[in-house]
Amino acid sequence: MTPVKKGSTISRKNFIRNTAIVGGAFFIVPRHVLGRGYVAPSDKLNIAGIGVGGKGQGDISEFAKSSSVNIVALCDVDDRMAANSRKNFPKAAYYKDFREMLAKEKNNIDACSVSTPDNTHAVATLAAMQLGKHVYTQKPLTHDIYEARILAQAAKKYKVVTQMGNQGGSGDGVRKAKEMIDAGMIGKVYKVDCWTNRPVWPQGIPTPTGKFDVPEELDWDLWLGPAKWIEYNPAYLPFDWRGWWAFGTGALGDMACHVMDPVFRCLPIDYPTEVECSVAAIWKASWNDTVNLESCPPSSVIHLTYPRKQGGGDIKVSWYDGGLLPVRPAELLPEEPFGNWDGGVLFTGSKGKLLLDCYGANPRLLPTKLMNEKEMPKEKIQRVPEGHYLQWVNACIAGYGKGVTSSPFEYAGPFTESILMGNLAIRSWMMKNPKLKGWEDKYLGRKKLLWDAANMKITNFDEANQFVKREYRDGWSLSL
Repeated sequence: MTPVKKGSTISRKNFIRNTAIVGGAFFIVPRHVLGRGYVAPSDKLNIAGIGVGGKGQGDISEFAKSSSVNIVALCDVDDRMAANSRKNFPKAAYYKDFREMLAKEKNNIDACSVSTPDNTHAVATLAAMQLGKHVYTQKPLTHDIYEARILAQAAKKYKVVTQMGNQGGSGDGVRKAKEMIDAGMIGKVYKVDCWTNRPVWPQGIPTPTGKFDVPEELDWDLWLGPAKWIEYNPAYLPFDWRGWWAFGTGALGDMACHVMDPVFRCLPIDYPTEVECSVAAIWKASWNDTVNLESCPPSSVIHLTYPRKQGGGDIKVSWYDGGLLPVRPAELLPEEPFGNWDGGVLFTGSKGKLLLDCYGANPRLLPTKLMNEKEMPKEKIQRVPEGHYLQWVNACIAGYGKGVTSSPFEYAGPFTESILMGNLAIRSWMMKNPKLKGWEDKYLGRKKLLWDAANMKITNFDEANQFVKREYRDGWSLSL
């Protein structure tokens, strides 16, 4: 049964009984009568999609598998990308600007699915939350650190059900891994290595040039969202925006929310205190020039230091992308896979090692023969048989504070902040240091960055703080 708003003295059952039409006619309570964040049991959960091509198309199709869901509104800045979703949900209202959609459909929708380019995640998500709409937002939750902090705060303020789209967070694998670690099967974890095969799109390339007409199906101004204005170029659409700092967050932003999720679920960590990196980049012709600052690098290695929440030393977490890998553990047989195609995670503890595939799947002790020799711990963590998508749907129907999700923004916000610390380090690494020249700039001008999480500030290299919070274009803002 849908809960009554806090402070109410009348139950919904009595409300319906006392206000139904005489004669026992069936009565449906409009959602706007019940208030923000509540769904009438007689209604379905009405979902609007913001960004409904590509991954967004897949997301709303997953939600629609539930008999408790209606897809009632669709929004996309590109009619070409929206074509399949509009065909699949012909009764749904269609918009190009999510702000217009929210204004006109606010009494018709209960929840929003946000699957735009990273650049627009935060503004679209917050706008929906401020209207009391539950939100499912694709990973990474935001484009920059400040935005992630704001959305985590907003989830508490507006009391809506939230979920970040890192589907492995609802998988059995990560839960089994935590049970194994909690049972002490590998001792005290002090090191974790994470890796991915991404990018599988262009990175470390020159900025696209040329003059092109904007396709009539595309609203380029809306596609840019909060980003600074640049002229349209087809090189960015529909997928390769991921490799450009203005719109995407590179290999790390694309995959770390999947690969590193077990790190944050299994270990007693919060925010990192230190970050450093090394980057492969394509240099310009002159030794006195530096890398293309607009493009994410083709590969990188990032090292993060996390203090344990209850003390007891630090945990070192390393990230590898672009074909780079950590050292293959000696306990792994030569023919055994080191993770899977998308990546993997290797926990190293005082008593052993635990290897997982991407999405937290298939946790196994090393050497793998131990999986048959050791007694596995009993299940203590509740599984999510309905999966990540329907878990959110069910939680929305139950209402804020009653339903449970695996990646609510209270979790996903700090997690995303931590991941984006790696990008802050990469972008700082790529900066040209005006005090150094030539080879000195390229090989001596890099440093470990010290992070003050409470104040969201790098304390030993102020130039890096420009990457904590980006400047929005006129007409766009993010405020609680």
